[in-house]
Formats: sequence, structure tokens, C-alpha cells
Amino acid sequence: MRIQVTAEACSGCRLCRQVCVVEKFGEVNPRKARLRIEARFPVPGRYVPHVCDQCGDCAEACPTEAIVQRADGVYEVQPELCTACGVCIDVCPEGVMVKGPDDIPFKCDFCWRCTEVCNTGALVRVE
Repeated sequence: MRIQVTAEACSGCRLCRQVCVVEKFGEVNPRKARLRIEARFPVPGRYVPHVCDQCGDCAEACPTEAIVQRADGVYEVQPELCTACGVCIDVCPEGVMVKGPDDIPFKCDFCWRCTEVCNTGALVRVE
């Protein structure tokens, strides 16, 4: 399973980011979103969504093995093992691992809310 990204379809509305934060934190703070939308200029209206592709680079880089792969293939941070060193954030090729309020990094857990609200087809759930 994965999130298929079609950048050409992205309108830049960022509703995906909003629903991500509301779903996970119950607040509106786009900096906490587990995905990002890159605006490409000088071409106006060109937006590129970046989502976690579950590549595992974060898990490989983690010195305390605090990032583990679940049975469904999704990598998740084990807060009790994490030292908040930030190495995983630095190695994320998509730039979508974010430091939380307690300094523990967090990432996409494939809740699919972003794909459910994307009405342009830029983000699509693929099994």
C-alpha cells in the first residue's frame, strides 16, 4: 500500500495538510503536517506534494532502532526508544518527518485522511 502522487493534479489548496494535523493533533497548525506541498516558481500554479513512501531510510539511520516496520509495511517511531537526535529527520528524502512538541519525530502512518479529502486526484490510496 502507498500514496500515489500526481503532481500535475495538485491545485495547492493544502487541504491534505490541514486534515492531517486535525486528525493527528486536533488543531490547525500546518507545520505539524506529515506531508508537505512544494510550490514551484516561477511557474505559477505548479505544486508538488511530498508524502512518506515508507522507504525505510529513517529506520536505517536511527542509532537506537526506534523506528520499526509494522506488519502492514508502515514505519513508525517508538517514542520510548527515541532519543530525539533528529538523524531520521535529516535523512528523509521527502522531507516529511517532523519533530513533535516533545522533540520526538513523527511521520505518516497511512491513516489515508489526505487521500480522502484530495478532490483533484493528486493524492490517491493504492493497495
